[in-house]
Amino acid sequence: MLNRVAVLSDIHGALPALEAVLAEPDVAAADLIVLTGDIAAGPQPVEVLDLLAGLGDRVCWVRGNADRELVEARAGRKSPIDVSNWAAEQLRDDQLARLAALPLTVTLEVAGLGPVLFCHATPRDDEEVVLVDTRMARWAEVFADVPAEVRTVVCGHTHMPFTRLVDRRLVVNAGSIGMPYGGPGADWALLGPGVQLRRTAFDVDAACARVAAESTFPDAAEWADEYLRSRHSDADALAVFAPRDGR
Repeated sequence: MLNRVAVLSDIHGALPALEAVLAEPDVAAADLIVLTGDIAAGPQPVEVLDLLAGLGDRVCWVRGNADRELVEARAGRKSPIDVSNWAAEQLRDDQLARLAALPLTVTLEVAGLGPVLFCHATPRDDEEVVLVDTRMARWAEVFADVPAEVRTVVCGHTHMPFTRLVDRRLVVNAGSIGMPYGGPGADWALLGPGVQLRRTAFDVDAACARVAAESTFPDAAEWADEYLRSRHSDADALAVFAPRDGR
């Protein structure tokens, strides 16, 4: 039984944002850090993976679609996203092997919540979209194979934090560390005995300058300006994602 679990999702190779969250006292004191996918696809992939790997057994890793796509890109199936193709070429073989071996879901016992299922997008797929206002019938379809005893599902993928009930099951989206939609800062969640959505503020100007200086990705400065500054609102993101939610 885990008393406190910190959930970090969608880091997307943004080292300054990750470092800010790892410095949070509640993250440092957590029994476990769970990564719910899309860890390295961004401007500092090697550094992010090395930092997390250095935490050893304190970290539990779950696969996101971008993690899978990095492995595929390295094997010759290129992504439509430039930073993903670039990041795939930076990774060492041991890092690619780690990403290739990640599970789609992990279920852990958390104090006050019981069995909690952690995934990236949904329990059955690493890239399908569900949103805070997804209709109940679609939630029922997405959760059809989730064991009845699992009353909490934690995900990421859409980069917007939320909690909501779905037919007596709690759904938690931890948001995004490196590419938040809706405002600057690194979003994450703390579980046990309840659920807290957290946002870590950091010096965005300094973080953007650091990414631009330290990354060899040709568009690193532009990437940092767009995503670390959170140029996209949650309303914009919901409008873009809505068709993928079957609307």
